[in-house]
Amino acid sequence: MHYICNADNHDVTVNLALETYLVRNRLVDGPLLLFYINDPCVIVGRNQNTIEEINREYIDEHGVQVVRRLSGGGAVYQDGGNLCYCFIKDDDGSFRDFASFTGPVVQALQYLGAEEAALRGRNDLVIGEQKISGNAMYVAGGRMTAHGTLLYDVNLGNVAAALTPPKEKIESKGIKSVRARVTNIRPHLAPEYQTLSTGEFRDEILRQLAVQSGEEMVEYRLTEEDWQAIEKIRQEYFLNWDWNFGRSPDFSLEKRCKFPAGLIDVRMNVEKKHIQDIRIYGDFFAQDDVADLERALTGVPYRPEDITAALEPFDLSRYFGAVERDEFVRLLI
Repeated sequence: MHYICNADNHDVTVNLALETYLVRNRLVDGPLLLFYINDPCVIVGRNQNTIEEINREYIDEHGVQVVRRLSGGGAVYQDGGNLCYCFIKDDDGSFRDFASFTGPVVQALQYLGAEEAALRGRNDLVIGEQKISGNAMYVAGGRMTAHGTLLYDVNLGNVAAALTPPKEKIESKGIKSVRARVTNIRPHLAPEYQTLSTGEFRDEILRQLAVQSGEEMVEYRLTEEDWQAIEKIRQEYFLNWDWNFGRSPDFSLEKRCKFPAGLIDVRMNVEKKHIQDIRIYGDFFAQDDVADLERALTGVPYRPEDITAALEPFDLSRYFGAVERDEFVRLLI
């Protein structure tokens, strides 16, 4: 089996682009194995409504990257305590057979002391009753990947904060995440392994996978041409707002906030990535008719820069009192 070195990249957009490139291109004969560790990020499933899955205020305040992956499933939070693994091979009819991919990982965890590690249900790894890993698959051009997360030492408080949207009403046609009780792997390992960094934990898992396969792990080093192609995919997908946010299914949204000048309550439909049927209510005292703002925002792409540009000609104090433009934009988004 060949092991791909990702040059210690921790940028989720680079790592997802690398994974996509490996699925689309047959670089070697036989299966490939890729590990990567991301800086704080949220990765949503291909068919999800991004804004329904995230706490946008927390995401913006803490600089958490948000990206959409090519596979289905639910949203996940990752940081430097999370290890991603990815098996890539020719599509041999084993799509949806998660046990064939997760079995070696479970055995590796058990060897390291997590004796209760197991596959449960369709695609989750657990220790006891708590989830430690989610897994997904997708196929492209006759190749397939099975990829998953391993919660080694993730900040679980940040998981809850990043993936819990404010209590506003969002009705979406997207696939919703199912929240589960989660735990980190580190405290379940044998004492001699609990001091490992995430990178050292990766190395131990890799070593155990090699032992199980009975094959030498051969490292494949990407060429400059490979990295150029990876960057092209990164730009096309994972650095592209339209892919990460705009691809969300149509949805209706109710958002409200109590400002010093009064309550602002916004109801809108977003269709084909554009605001439709927006109405603004509240107990604020307006000098001008909020219908001006509703007309200006109708048909505008649902992203911060376009909403900000549409509101530029208006003095919002004449509609809401002491409410700054960026505050109102955050309410809408």
